Amino acid sequence: MDRECALLLPGVCAVLAGSGSSLPDDTSLEKLLDWFTGITEAGGSLLEACPCLLKLISTVVHNAASDPGVLSFALRLTGLLAATEESFKTIQEHSVLNEVFNLQHWQEAGLWEDPCLRIGWIQGLRSMLQHPNALSFFVQSEFIDPLLQLQTDTSLFIAAAANQMLAHILLFFQPVPPAGCKGVDKKEKGDGMTPSSADYTAVVKSISGYLQESLVPKESKNVRQSLQTLKLLALLLAQAGPPLRDKLLQTVGDSLEELVTAGSSELTLPLMDVILSACSSGTDERITRLLSSMLNINKPADLIHAAAAFLRRGHHDTVHTARAVRILLLPLDIMTGQTLLGTISTDEHQFSVVEQLKSKSSCISMICVCLSNTPQITLTPPDVLPCLPVSIVTAVLSLLKICSGNSPSSSTGCSEVSRNVIGSGKVQKCALEALTSLTSSPGAKERISEVFTVLIQYLENPDSDPTVLHKSYQALLKWTSVCTDFSFITDQLRHDLVEVVKKRVCDMRWEVKDSTVEFLGHLAGVCDSIKAAAEECDASEALLGGCSTTPLLREALQDSESYVRASAISALAKTLTHRWQQGATLTEEEPEIVSRLLEILSQDSEGFPRRAVVQYFISWYSSHSPPSSSSSSSSSSLLMQSVRSVLSQGRADLDWEVKVHTLVLAELLLDEAFSGHPGYKKGSDSHHASPHAYSVVSESDLAVVVEQGVVSVLLSGLVDCDRPVALKACRLLITLRETVCPLSLGALDASAAMATVSCELPGCGWGREIIKILKMKKSDQAKEEDIADQRGLNGAEEGGDSVSVCEALRSLGLDERMEVLTQSSDHIHNSPLSLLQDILTASATHTKPGEEVIVDCY
Repeated sequence: MDRECALLLPGVCAVLAGSGSSLPDDTSLEKLLDWFTGITEAGGSLLEACPCLLKLISTVVHNAASDPGVLSFALRLTGLLAATEESFKTIQEHSVLNEVFNLQHWQEAGLWEDPCLRIGWIQGLRSMLQHPNALSFFVQSEFIDPLLQLQTDTSLFIAAAANQMLAHILLFFQPVPPAGCKGVDKKEKGDGMTPSSADYTAVVKSISGYLQESLVPKESKNVRQSLQTLKLLALLLAQAGPPLRDKLLQTVGDSLEELVTAGSSELTLPLMDVILSACSSGTDERITRLLSSMLNINKPADLIHAAAAFLRRGHHDTVHTARAVRILLLPLDIMTGQTLLGTISTDEHQFSVVEQLKSKSSCISMICVCLSNTPQITLTPPDVLPCLPVSIVTAVLSLLKICSGNSPSSSTGCSEVSRNVIGSGKVQKCALEALTSLTSSPGAKERISEVFTVLIQYLENPDSDPTVLHKSYQALLKWTSVCTDFSFITDQLRHDLVEVVKKRVCDMRWEVKDSTVEFLGHLAGVCDSIKAAAEECDASEALLGGCSTTPLLREALQDSESYVRASAISALAKTLTHRWQQGATLTEEEPEIVSRLLEILSQDSEGFPRRAVVQYFISWYSSHSPPSSSSSSSSSSLLMQSVRSVLSQGRADLDWEVKVHTLVLAELLLDEAFSGHPGYKKGSDSHHASPHAYSVVSESDLAVVVEQGVVSVLLSGLVDCDRPVALKACRLLITLRETVCPLSLGALDASAAMATVSCELPGCGWGREIIKILKMKKSDQAKEEDIADQRGLNGAEEGGDSVSVCEALRSLGLDERMEVLTQSSDHIHNSPLSLLQDILTASATHTKPGEEVIVDCY
């Protein structure tokens, strides 16, 4: 703790102790605790540095008018102070522990009913219980029973905190933890951390007895208690060492069997968590039997949830995995009529599952659970899977047809349940997500023609909601990306896709237009990647039949919704990337597109399209090839002319992201100008190259960069009020400085010739700020060296003229600025000193009516 904070802290303690009321900024107490916690974790002693804290705690606890928030703070602070054995003894000598954690005192004062106090009591004890003496105090004070009662507190936060606390006690103080078992809070236990066997045994006995009694609900109203107990047990079994784990399983084994037999739907998933946690930490015949029982319960919905929970945990148990797979495939088998269960066409649960599927809500819920697990099921070993993976793909496609009403039922009893999913958006979304993930399934490509047909039907369906259409586009893109042979695409299929895209890009719903425009852009990207992998395959030609998407995207640039305009710009960039890379001839529409984009950058009121415009030119500049002919030269000329406009407009934009993107574009220009220079560092390089003493760039290279507007963008960004902009600009200016005017002795002479390269500065705004910085630097140099020549700034002082680039780069104090920008404002406004000053200021003004209290937003 620094000296300034140590001087202010007694005053803060006096404020808290004197008023007993909460502070105007209700997060100040949390910030104080965070600071104190950091000091403790760093090995500092709070009691030595802040002896006033004990007096604060004692005063607050005895003040009947203290605010519950301040009391909670005092409880948690006490626990934090007592977290080390030395401080614990000091606090105990002052009788503070008994005063603070005395449960009877709080109950008699009528404060125990306040959740703030209860959570403070739990968290304070949790912080303190880091050594054997604290555990002895806990046991002797008989706190275990109240803590167990809080495990079912009406407040979910308090109940969860109590659960964590109980688990912490048992796990942290395990006598002989196995390698890698560190307890809930992951703290290593050193020598002397083992508690007395009597204390630990008493805790284990109390908690084990409670687990045994509360696992099985005596009445329906006690289900919540069983739920909380199962959560605690799962937490313990997942991390307990063999002695504790075996003790717990021995204690609760009968109760777990009784719960499994009872078959409470509300407890199915937490019960599975307990069983699977026990399985993950060791093999036990009893637990294996319980797992088998859970995968054979008679309630279909619970059975499916249990099977899904088992698969999610990734256990490599062949028998139970095969059982879980069959359970999850059964509803799809019934619904679609596909043979998914192998040669054994019936299942002992088939009748009950059919009956459950006849209920619409149950049907939708069960089918969605099954669908979400199909990708994982298809990747299970062949000896576990009862059917070929491609059969599951077929079943998902059949389900999609049923949902859209395009496929009549083909299996006995299916017609009664299929109507429950017709038109169900939830099932359609789950099925489309599953279909998207099934591209990696073995043999999936055998069904690719049917996949495309179904997806295009969904895109054509007027009843499809925007989310379903979006997921249909995603699925179509994913399946396109894995396809290398498009011979299955018929003329009719191609025509249908083209027509539906033209229709959807003009949809009344902006979400649909946005998804369609995004699809066109992503499709171009997918097609380019396929071309790179297989030159003979032209996916765009196969899917769209040579239909140009550019006119559709150009039309979308005029859309009234900003998201659509932004997506259209991004899609255009992806669509044209391949042409840019090939150095293709400039088309008639490209200058019109560029003109529209520059108009959006200068006039659009929304930030999304303006950001997209700058990114468009970043993509173009990154992809363009050097001109090899007059036609490609015209394209390059248009690009460079446009880039100057983008830099000029982008640097003055009000959106900080636009300005950052503009700096990225400027960085690309720097890369191209100086990439051959041995001392230049690209943004992707991790280290500067060691500059040669005379490896200075030519005057013409620097002049080109200035003429393009790059230096102006960097200088304006340096003094920008948005930190990310200033930070990016400062980094690039340092790179430029190290390249064009390094501080090595030889380079000084070589760079003297570059002093004539100057940059125009406006007489207002960022130009005035740069001039001010340079004049201050000149003034300081004049005082130190008695140099009065300031010719480099003569014109700039009045109306905004020019300044030597090298002089500016050396005089702007870039290294000092970088240090400040890297620190951000947090090192001032989020500092402990600022926090203490805020509390004192707020307390002083809080007593004056009519005055607003303003504190830092830390």
